[in-house]
Amino acid sequence: MLEQLKQTFIETFGSINEVQIFFAPGRVNLIGEHTDYNGGHVFPCALSIGTYAIARKRNDRKIRLYSMNYAEASVIEVDLNDLSFDDAHGWANYPIGVVWTFLQSNYSITTGFEVAFYGNIPNGAGLSSSASIELATSIVLKELFEFDIEKLDMIKLSQKAENEFVGVTCGIMDQFAIGMGKKDHAILLNCDTLEYVYSPILLEEYAMIIADTNKRRGLTDSKYNERRKQCEEALKTLKRELDIETLADLTKDDFEKHRLLIEDPIIQKRAKHVVYENRRTIEAVEKLNRNDINGFGRLMNESHRSLRDDYEVSCKELDVLVKAAWNEDVIGSRMTGAGFGGCTINIVARGRVDSFIERVGSAYRELTGLDADFYVVEIGDGVTTL
Repeated sequence: MLEQLKQTFIETFGSINEVQIFFAPGRVNLIGEHTDYNGGHVFPCALSIGTYAIARKRNDRKIRLYSMNYAEASVIEVDLNDLSFDDAHGWANYPIGVVWTFLQSNYSITTGFEVAFYGNIPNGAGLSSSASIELATSIVLKELFEFDIEKLDMIKLSQKAENEFVGVTCGIMDQFAIGMGKKDHAILLNCDTLEYVYSPILLEEYAMIIADTNKRRGLTDSKYNERRKQCEEALKTLKRELDIETLADLTKDDFEKHRLLIEDPIIQKRAKHVVYENRRTIEAVEKLNRNDINGFGRLMNESHRSLRDDYEVSCKELDVLVKAAWNEDVIGSRMTGAGFGGCTINIVARGRVDSFIERVGSAYRELTGLDADFYVVEIGDGVTTL
């Protein structure tokens, strides 16, 4: 695949001289959904699939970007002196936004550059293809221009690009997992303090399967920003009587004692999900560390029910996939990512992988008319130079 990307770079930009090659993984969140922007805990891991980039500096101020994933689109060209969001640029707004944030932070990008991308993450599937291309661009800038920048700063600038340039108010989980990923480990991350602990994921008897609904959704067009505003409203209400900074500061008992302060029943449900999901995530990691894989799986299932019923970010396609997985006696299954489409994450006994894919895929096709795609994934390292 790298050879194909190299050939594409030659065809697009004329030669392969003086290039550098980079990789940024995708990520999947094992548990802890919609807690990141509420100051809570998440438990993501980097994947072995992701975004490849081949890049080199230019002698002018032009930035030229091409993606094999959007082969029907031509090279997108912008000028370093005039970077602004443009709907016509589509996917390229993400890397352009990263360049913009580096410039905003006074990194001296002295010339333009040209870059070709290829990602083997399904676009719009909820595996964070956007954050992957952001971190790929960050390491392109770091290496091409020899910046002395830590990974955490690259992560923060990538998040800023999505928040302020693209206009999606995402939390930091996606960029953090992609930047700090470690092979065969997931990361328990406190999104309020950015304290984190690596936790080994040794699923010797089990496989991790991502099931893609093939129902696409764009975050900026979804209910994502609405959910965030609802959580902010719940926090504002609770802070009138409670000394808290985030919803995740609450224990389940605290929430139950004070939930009626939130008069709107919908907003009350949103807050309940955040509080319970945060506690669920901490408990799930404790179970995994004790090798209680079945207990971990039960909490994955509880997470999905909460996302479906209280946070209401699931959809028919996700629910069909999860229910079909539960019918196959899966260890655990839940939607992962922002929701409204995308993927589920499933832990399945290795001896049942083929039958799981066949039977769940068949049930999904029968009930939705869509074909799901299945990926047996491994946990990989974070962003790197190849």
